[in-house]
Amino acid sequence: MSKLHIVSTPIGNMGDITLRALETLKEVEFVYAEDTRVTRKVLSRYDIHTPLRSYREMQPRPALERTIQEIITLLHEGKALAYTSDAGTPGVSDPGDYLVRRVREAGFEVVTVPGASALAAIMSVSGLGCQHPLFEGFLPHKKGRQTRLKELAGGLQQGIMDGVVFYESPERILRLFAELLEWNQPLSVCVGRELTKQFEEVVTGSLEEVQQEFAARPTIKGEIVLLVTTHA
Repeated sequence: MSKLHIVSTPIGNMGDITLRALETLKEVEFVYAEDTRVTRKVLSRYDIHTPLRSYREMQPRPALERTIQEIITLLHEGKALAYTSDAGTPGVSDPGDYLVRRVREAGFEVVTVPGASALAAIMSVSGLGCQHPLFEGFLPHKKGRQTRLKELAGGLQQGIMDGVVFYESPERILRLFAELLEWNQPLSVCVGRELTKQFEEVVTGSLEEVQQEFAARPTIKGEIVLLVTTHA
């Protein structure tokens, strides 16, 4: 029976791809990608010549439905397919969830080919003893942002979770620090910037210490993942 393989790809360092992922990308008949330009770099790096097609969940609904039907038709024809997001694991603050749901509703198996994830990476290097965090990912930019922040603050105060993991852009990280300081809770923070890349940086300390360090920088660059915890 044909399957859709959800394939994790590196979040930065091209060496962070599994042997199984490489085998899958070689063996399937088509690879669908969030951004074909990004996935093509991975395929080229490992001399993989599988035909590449685009699947973008943010495109207009009629176009999205046409792509979904194309994928389901190929599966009905017995084709093996793979899907990759730009980096890391599809469906984890990345597109892929809707595709998985539609393919499974059509009666086809969806299998995971796990690998790199910024969520797992920050947990592994924090050293803060946080074992039960809530994965929030990206907060809303505007509508619902303050409401969600209040809910998260309450969850920490009540011990529902012992931490929260955020994804954030360098342009908004200082805003997030300021919002977290309003919680008036003693918090420890681990910031991962450009994880697995050439200029990888991990900064830990109290929320106040880390906020001050980043606020003093003339510029902040790179992708950021942030673990905020009640653990010292």
